[in-house]
Amino acid sequence: MSTLTAPSFRTGDDGTPAWRHAPPAGRILLRLLQRLQHGTLELHTPQGVTLCLGHGTPAARLDLHDWSVAGAVLRHGDIGLAEGYLRGQWSSPDVVALLRLALANRAALGGALHGHWGARLLHRVRHWLRRNTRRGSRRNIHAHYDLGNGFYRLWLDDTMSYSAAWFGGDRSQPLEQAQHAKMRRALHACALRPGQRLLDIGCGWGALAELAAREFDVEVTGVTLSSEQLAHAMQRIAHAALSHRVQLRLQDYRDIDDGPYDAIVSIEMIEAVGRAYWPTYFGTLQRLLRPGGRACIQAIVIRDELFDDYLRGSDFIQQYIFPGGCLLSRGELERQARRVGLQMADMVAFGGDYAETLRRWRAAFDGQRDAVRAQGFDERFVRLWHFYLAYCEAGFDAGDIDVVQVTLVKP
Repeated sequence: MSTLTAPSFRTGDDGTPAWRHAPPAGRILLRLLQRLQHGTLELHTPQGVTLCLGHGTPAARLDLHDWSVAGAVLRHGDIGLAEGYLRGQWSSPDVVALLRLALANRAALGGALHGHWGARLLHRVRHWLRRNTRRGSRRNIHAHYDLGNGFYRLWLDDTMSYSAAWFGGDRSQPLEQAQHAKMRRALHACALRPGQRLLDIGCGWGALAELAAREFDVEVTGVTLSSEQLAHAMQRIAHAALSHRVQLRLQDYRDIDDGPYDAIVSIEMIEAVGRAYWPTYFGTLQRLLRPGGRACIQAIVIRDELFDDYLRGSDFIQQYIFPGGCLLSRGELERQARRVGLQMADMVAFGGDYAETLRRWRAAFDGQRDAVRAQGFDERFVRLWHFYLAYCEAGFDAGDIDVVQVTLVKP
């Protein structure tokens, strides 16, 4: 195997160009990679040539098995990179490290992270067609959350919490303990008193509703659009003998009409609302809260300076994982809350804890690959979920995305 150190792009004693067998798109991608400013990429070409690009840390390795992935990346950005991974056209011993390296070199790589404007437009149109109308929301939620409780049970902790845990500076603690800490923090932010009414928008598998009824002595109403989640949550509540304190239902948040509530909690549900419906979501919070009531919203947010460009395109997550979804930035979240008259009382960010949560999920998922296949999922599905978890972990590690708990008050 020949080895090449950038920027010469020559290999072997005969001076044969390293890109001799690369198609035009491959040559363009190699020139882009030659601009790396942060870290080192060890690139193995389909012809067995090893290229060492950049210098220093972080370090990552990319094994190209098919040059066609280069054209896909240049056209479709991160979506093309993901699709190449799903097709087995490239691999890496550490996908997270590779994605972190790409994010660290965002300025140098330019369009390779976003793709051609024409492809971006097509992906944006496709995303728009899957917007979260009432019917669209049911379809979009079903596509992700109704894969089966057995699937999620393989790699989530016993709380079945599919959101960031709160480690509070101690990442040695069990994930389940950190998940309970996250829930308690959100519930304390609502300043709950015994006997009050709490609404849980996007109640998931019911862990927060159970904890709120048991430890805070409140009446809980939870809504979800996932029939699989609802079935599990109702079993959880019945097993805890809390059915007299907790009412769970299959309902769109826009159709809730039994307010006012003393408090509202919504843990990482706003990401699935969609940009067109942000005013409706915040308006619903304002409508359903009693005067003086508090809402704690846990939300994944994108860095403010990346927000406008993010809105102009559509990324891998929107195309393959959460159809119809869209992240807010911190600034946009504050603007939407103010627009309906809700006051910001508190905002706490803990993106590093989400990266740790994802590392644990990814390790658990990878350890259960055979069990996932045994449930009838194919290899492409397994690769999709590994890439998805790695993609999110890299984003939180890099600080491009964060997670916040925001406390809002209705005057």
